[in-house]
Amino acid sequence: MNSTLLGIDALVKGYRLGQQFIEVLCGLSLHVAQGEMVAIMGPSGSGKTTLLNCICGIDAPQGGIVTIAGQVIDYNDEHARTLLRRKKIGQVFQFFNLIPTLTVAENVGLPLLIDRDIRHKDGKRVNEMLTLVGMSERRDHLPFQLSGGEMQLVSIARALVHGPDLLLADEPTGNVNPQVGRSIMRILRDTARREGSGVLMVTHSPEHAAWADRVCFLKEGIIASELVHKGQADAPAPIYARLLALGI
Repeated sequence: MNSTLLGIDALVKGYRLGQQFIEVLCGLSLHVAQGEMVAIMGPSGSGKTTLLNCICGIDAPQGGIVTIAGQVIDYNDEHARTLLRRKKIGQVFQFFNLIPTLTVAENVGLPLLIDRDIRHKDGKRVNEMLTLVGMSERRDHLPFQLSGGEMQLVSIARALVHGPDLLLADEPTGNVNPQVGRSIMRILRDTARREGSGVLMVTHSPEHAAWADRVCFLKEGIIASELVHKGQADAPAPIYARLLALGI
């Protein structure tokens, strides 16, 4: 059994709306092992993105503990959280978030440049990542010259370039066609297995969740159910059945 890479224990997060406090995460616990890909599914507004934001330190929970690669997140230390994101976490978003004035290669290399990583100087690591996602021939293009699917592939290369322990993906296939979606899932799954990193992905798609080793269903602020799926990409039926049973 691989050791735990991400540990979330009794996480509580809510927001104040006037005089009312609305609890979104209600003592949620979840663990992701090294080399494991886990999908999170749940209804809109159930707290999936809030969970990711707490894991990467963008949001601070009211209670609970989050540990990444043995390091407990200190929500009172903004500098420490910034370093944690820079060193240990890669993030993929639904809407790409590429810098429009930078080329593909410059966008991918940005995390190395910001971190003053020596691998930025010779460009080899950037080239490796562009090859991984099949975007080598687009290295000198600007984002507006790319399709939505190509932009997402570039954002994945950027998220992986510094070799993060944990990759967080928020609806990474939400704005791409089915063929690119399958390519993205294959890259995420294979990277986790090859690098021993962990992948935690939010998705509404049972077809894409089927690539995961485990599917966790978020409902009413907790992980209401789990399905061990072992990356059987061609077998989404059990996921549909669990969603139906949970009323999601």
